[in-house]
Amino acid sequence: MFRLILIIVVCFVAGILIYAATKPNRFSIVRKLKINADPEKVFAEINDFTRWKLWSPWETKDPAMQRTYSGSAAGIGAIYEWNGDKNLGTGKMEITDSVAGQNIIIKLDFYKPFEAHNVAEFTFTPEGDGTLVTWEMRGPQVFMGKLMCVFMDMDKMVGKDFEAGLSKLKTLTENPD
Repeated sequence: MFRLILIIVVCFVAGILIYAATKPNRFSIVRKLKINADPEKVFAEINDFTRWKLWSPWETKDPAMQRTYSGSAAGIGAIYEWNGDKNLGTGKMEITDSVAGQNIIIKLDFYKPFEAHNVAEFTFTPEGDGTLVTWEMRGPQVFMGKLMCVFMDMDKMVGKDFEAGLSKLKTLTENPD
């Protein structure tokens, strides 16, 4: 009887591992929101890491999080490093490309609780009297990431944070005060 249970457990674990291996090698999480403000105004809030405290969804999750800013004050070469609790971990962002009112590309490195190297990109598309802001994070999907995706929907988890951040950004840039 023990042998049968062991065979069933091994087959179940093997099935999960095989299923995880079939997941894509790359991931992309994208959210969009129309903001009733000029592209340049929205761009300015994202292009300066010191302004992220006003809208980033992760800034309020760990009040004790340590932040370090270096490199350029804003735009290409601006660097933001954080050291937070077990949920936020440690990491670094660096703006690698920045075109006023059009797009911002950020090299995004996570060190803890797991290592990952991704790209975040913000694009600003004029739409009527406002701006369609697209926030995307993309990168390689290593096997451990694939395995996590068997049990968790990363698009929904991270996507809800993107949605919250875009909503705060909308409020911040649409209000003149």
